[in-house]
Amino acid sequence: MSYTGPDFDPPQPEHEHSGRSGRPRRWPAVAGVALVSGALLGWLVYEATASSDSPSGGTAAASASSGSPSASGAGKSPHSSRSAVPSASAGDDGKGAGPGPGGPAASGPLKGKVVVIDPGHNPGNFQHTAEINRQVDIGTNRKECDTTGTSTNAGYTEARFTLDVAHRLRTLLEQQGATVKLTHDNGSPAWGPCVDERARIGNEAHADAAISIHADGSAPGNRGFHVILPAAVHSGSADTRPIAAASKKLGTMIAGNFVRVTDEPPSNYLGGGTGLVTREDLGGLNLSTVPKVFIECGNMRDSTDAARLTSGDWRQNAAEGISEGIVSFLRES
Repeated sequence: MSYTGPDFDPPQPEHEHSGRSGRPRRWPAVAGVALVSGALLGWLVYEATASSDSPSGGTAAASASSGSPSASGAGKSPHSSRSAVPSASAGDDGKGAGPGPGGPAASGPLKGKVVVIDPGHNPGNFQHTAEINRQVDIGTNRKECDTTGTSTNAGYTEARFTLDVAHRLRTLLEQQGATVKLTHDNGSPAWGPCVDERARIGNEAHADAAISIHADGSAPGNRGFHVILPAAVHSGSADTRPIAAASKKLGTMIAGNFVRVTDEPPSNYLGGGTGLVTREDLGGLNLSTVPKVFIECGNMRDSTDAARLTSGDWRQNAAEGISEGIVSFLRES
């Protein structure tokens, strides 16, 4: 999503405050294996030095590096097909990949676990601008209900991307035995839900983990993914203190697996190269009472990231990276 709208006030890219030139930092053109190995090493260093406020930090890093028990293809190329789910083109929404809503959860290691997937935005938002512009309570203040999201320069919308990845992720988690609920699907509701309702859906489902899937709309040259963690907020109707540590563990595991499976580098404009950003102005996180994170899978306005985000094969890898992080988190919970 673009950093404008209900959950975000525009932050400044970190290179503008780092004493460097105004040009964004770029990742060097190195081999995929070296990139992934370097990124994982960075995660281990980060967790060893920056996670002292969470007793689960070191464990999370180790789990993220090794992957979940479902990652039977961990030694394969990150661009190879890692499951029996078929790949798809940019126009495929991934619905054919699995049982979908109403289907019984399979027996597996996540039997009895509940995961809520929140596909960012909604394709119908474009026809309901008045509704999504109304103000809602996000705990610390009031913001718009929702936004339309961003798109690639060629017009592939974030709302289509997030639903596609959500469908693929649902299939993978159901194959592990989890019960999965989406905040919206198949045009229902026709717009939204609002950010407060998205949080409430996860809360009422008593989700063991929840994730909101997005793609960014930053400037060209800014690329990479980042996972957004809830700050320990206690203001108004928001109190994330009980879930902040667990959410950080969830986010760290997702980030470590995502970089390994997709070969997508951590953001070069937010998070200081860690792929983790903590925010306190997100309604979807502020109002959550269950462990929850957002993931920005890449920057739709950067040509390199856009080529990946519009690839069905890459979106399958993205779903697998997120799934393996969630599975690792839930098996340790």
